[in-house]
Amino acid sequence: MGIKLRNMIPEDDRRVAPVGEPAPPWMVNYADLMTELVCFFVILYALSAALNKDMQKAQQEVQEMIKEGKMAGQVQMDKEGMRITLEEQSQMAFFESGSAELTDQMRAQLDKLAPVLYKLAEKHDIIVEGHTDNVPIRTKQYASNWELSTARAISVVEDLLAKKFPPKRLAAVGYGEFHPLVPNDTEANRKKNRRVVFFIKNNPYPDSPPTGPPAQGKPGLAAPAPTAQPPAAPAAETAPSPEAGPAEEPQPADAAPAEEGQ
Repeated sequence: MGIKLRNMIPEDDRRVAPVGEPAPPWMVNYADLMTELVCFFVILYALSAALNKDMQKAQQEVQEMIKEGKMAGQVQMDKEGMRITLEEQSQMAFFESGSAELTDQMRAQLDKLAPVLYKLAEKHDIIVEGHTDNVPIRTKQYASNWELSTARAISVVEDLLAKKFPPKRLAAVGYGEFHPLVPNDTEANRKKNRRVVFFIKNNPYPDSPPTGPPAQGKPGLAAPAPTAQPPAAPAAETAPSPEAGPAEEPQPADAAPAEEGQ
């Protein structure tokens, strides 16, 4: 027999769903509500970068430059941040073949993009990604496309540092030929894969706690320094006195005749 409590539904009531019984009708609406809430927060997380006003404004500025023909590439935004991709065109090369030195065309592209990136560097980390095609390389300076792509990314970072970018907000990564946009089967596709990507992270790298000499004027830090030295000084001065006093007092009487005799 089920237990009956006041203002409570009995256990044997069919509105309570035991094993093998269908769920009550209100459970359907409750499950739908929970599903909608989960989807809502997933969408918010995925659009966290898009909701950033700084990111959104920078994306619009870059898109305008691309539409006006001032820059060749694309800009994309996802939950991790924004990626600005600069792609080589038929008459534009960012680097000489097998070299990491910036060409004049690449420096012109960076001059146009630097003002947009500089505003983002105040709060966001910028990772410069270097990508190459699949043409193998093995020289004295670069043993593979890993080294070449990394060196090219570093060259871009050095150019940004010369433009007074904060060093702690910059990083260089080389991916070689292992992340192509299109198959490396034609010269046009290889040019598209030879690219530089600026990844602006939505969440910056956490700053390390400040390290340095303790601040003066704080009792807890300044007190041990003066108290540790005074006890050592008197101990060094008073230690010889009890031993040397009695030992030296009888010696002058014995030592005086010896010195006079000599």
